[in-house]
Amino acid sequence: MRPWMLVTLIALVYALAVVALKGGPLALVTPGTRFSDGDPTTDEGSEGYDGQFVYAIARDPSDAARFLDVPAYRFQRILLPALGSLLSFGQESLIPWALLAINLTALAAGTAVLETLLDSHNVSRWYALGYGLTLGTLGAARLSLPEPLAYALALGGIAFVVRDRVLPTALLFALAALAKETALILALGVSSHLLWQRRWRDALVFGVVTLAPFVIWQVILLRHFGGFGVGSGGALATSFEVVPFLGIARILTEGGLTVFLALGVILLPFVLVPTVWGLARAWQDVRRQNGSLSTWLLLAASAIMLFVPFSTYREPLGILRFIVGLQIAVILYAADTQNKRALLNSTIWMLTLLFVVMSDFSSGSAI
Repeated sequence: MRPWMLVTLIALVYALAVVALKGGPLALVTPGTRFSDGDPTTDEGSEGYDGQFVYAIARDPSDAARFLDVPAYRFQRILLPALGSLLSFGQESLIPWALLAINLTALAAGTAVLETLLDSHNVSRWYALGYGLTLGTLGAARLSLPEPLAYALALGGIAFVVRDRVLPTALLFALAALAKETALILALGVSSHLLWQRRWRDALVFGVVTLAPFVIWQVILLRHFGGFGVGSGGALATSFEVVPFLGIARILTEGGLTVFLALGVILLPFVLVPTVWGLARAWQDVRRQNGSLSTWLLLAASAIMLFVPFSTYREPLGILRFIVGLQIAVILYAADTQNKRALLNSTIWMLTLLFVVMSDFSSGSAI
């Protein structure tokens, strides 16, 4: 059995268990009555989770806005709900299954591509489990979220740029950005690599092809909803910070010591340690004029963590979904540099899956 097969099998069994134990396939989109009743401004009822917004757009994009917290922000991640709508053939009851099928396929594909990249560096394919068996990928597939699709496309783009095929790389990253905008962080790493190599034409082609659909879609969102989707955030979102790691410091100042220590148990091993390690290793490489693709991917994915909003850092599921790009970058860099310790340490991300599993099957389920 290959890693991608194991990951897909576990994801399928897990999703079916959720459906069986929670009363039907709608559990996969975690609806909350605050939004399903079409009154997002109310403080009453259950909140649900972000998969409900994907479901609402896939069900009826023309009427979805009243079921969303911030319409422009949710609509910018259009690829997954659009595919879900197409695959369900307009049958509302099939939408949760369609979203699951798409995400399982994406999860399998992304893990398989990462396996191939690891194999090209002569390291074990099984380190791909540090990507495939985590909250941000397998957990996101269960929750009907766009991360598996976005990062499978991004990994496909990385596989093509390794072969110096810039146009397919750009096309895949363009689709990834329409799945989830955070895929552009890895795109920044690719463009930095091309610029470092003075491949000016390739960098221009990559930038234009990658960004053009995203920018056009943002303009459409502006005209339709009165605001851009990018940067707007969901309900109660805060903006990106200017001071490095201020988003973490604000947990202490606004949440208190108990909350800070509790979240620190999550943030320290899964976010802070790999971020600081990634920044140190990437910066060291750049200073030594070693601008490999894996170095620039690691630098981009690590540097963004300095400025992540407080609202993302304070939500465990939110920050553990945000770091998927960092997971990919660390694993690829460790493989490229034959750093077996870093590869082994990357498997700790598999523990993040427990947060959604425990939430699903605990008596006081939070999602």
